[in-house]
Amino acid sequence: MTAEAPVRPRLARSAAPAPIRIVHLGVGAFHRAHQAWYTAAVDADHQWGIAGFTGRSATVAEQLAPQGGLFTLIERSASGDTATVVDSIVEVNDGAETDRLVKLLAAEPTAIVTLTITESGYRLGADGTPDLGDEQVAHDLEVLGSRIASSGDVLAAGVHEPLRTVLGRLVLGLAARRRAGAAGLAIVPCDNVPDNGAWVATGVRAFAAAVSRELDEWIDANVAFVSTSVDRITPRTRDEDLETAAALTGYQDASPVVTEPFHDWILSGAFPGGRPAWENAGARFVADIEPFERRKLWLLNGAHSLLAYHGQLRGHSTVAEAVGDPECTGAMTAFWDEAVAHLDADELRLDDYRAALLDRFGNARIEHRLEQIAMEGTAKLRVRLAPVYLAERAAGRSGAAALTGIAAWIALLESGAEMPDAQASTVRAALAESGPLRVERLLQAIDDRIADSDTAMRTQAAVDLLKASGNRLPNVLASA
Repeated sequence: MTAEAPVRPRLARSAAPAPIRIVHLGVGAFHRAHQAWYTAAVDADHQWGIAGFTGRSATVAEQLAPQGGLFTLIERSASGDTATVVDSIVEVNDGAETDRLVKLLAAEPTAIVTLTITESGYRLGADGTPDLGDEQVAHDLEVLGSRIASSGDVLAAGVHEPLRTVLGRLVLGLAARRRAGAAGLAIVPCDNVPDNGAWVATGVRAFAAAVSRELDEWIDANVAFVSTSVDRITPRTRDEDLETAAALTGYQDASPVVTEPFHDWILSGAFPGGRPAWENAGARFVADIEPFERRKLWLLNGAHSLLAYHGQLRGHSTVAEAVGDPECTGAMTAFWDEAVAHLDADELRLDDYRAALLDRFGNARIEHRLEQIAMEGTAKLRVRLAPVYLAERAAGRSGAAALTGIAAWIALLESGAEMPDAQASTVRAALAESGPLRVERLLQAIDDRIADSDTAMRTQAAVDLLKASGNRLPNVLASA
């Protein structure tokens, strides 16, 4: 007979939660491993409670609400696991609960709004302006015009068409804050987008200006937009991780999070309503965030995308497997060599950073799935590989390693791999074409600037060579 599993109590709060001063949009594993962890690590006096709102699915709210927002963070190193119960999230809501969001954003104590909704979740163009051709955006602009212009209270529930976009809901909340006469706050996007604070500011103000000049002017005067660079590898939680969390803490947890010991957070901007002392947990506040953004987007995220596409073509399923393949590592190293030519080696300590990435990628106990990284390829390649290719071409070089990473994405698409993408309809239409036109359309989906005929021809040659050589990468790099 096998021994019965021990009966463990469920995670539950033993003391009153901290007052809500931070609202987060897009509660998922990364937010909990990063911003929520940083806040809990420095808020010993419990003054900075987080109210979270989910993204596409309400599952996290359903899991965390019975636990009062508590969750277990498992730090998984090569030598073993450690666990911490994180208590900074004090309320979790379905992202569609707009009335609760608006009420919290109008409340005077709320000082910060953080976001992790992925680049595609903002529904903004490369310049930060709303995509007016997007049905969800058009719908929300119409609804916002009605709700904000009406003489009634924007908090009124059940009498309005619901908003469908995150920025639409955020702007409605800012309108309520303005009407309530509350003080200014900071909006802190934590997604992998260059200069994400300014980018989101453009989108928010465009939403606001489309429906109310007065609201746009109030946002300009009262809302600060903070740019960030965030870093902590956080794979999907597996069923067996629930038992690991229970064994380490003695409690049942319906939604633990697994992450690596490494963490990094760089911020640039003002906080009118104050903030937690995140620097006490290692966060850094800088005047110019761009060099740090580029280092992270190109060397970490760019390498992840390159490994995701090359690695799957070569039969691998995790980052650790791919980085253990000399073919994949060689392609990654070649890409890094291209990228660092456009970064400040002294300021960014690039040799140390690259060495640390190799160590982190090789941690086989962090099961970072390549299929997860491969999702949203058009948006990711736009900021991870395309800028390096363009910089190399401007310097009079080929950009072969960056281009071959893009070719691997195309080859994987042509193999029939399913990769969710906000531009899925555009990608499908491009795949329906043949020959050079197919490649040109796929390049356009990433960035018009790389869709010239010469790049399309070289990309097509790389795709053909990948297929002909059994996805052997050095041969492709040499000819790209």
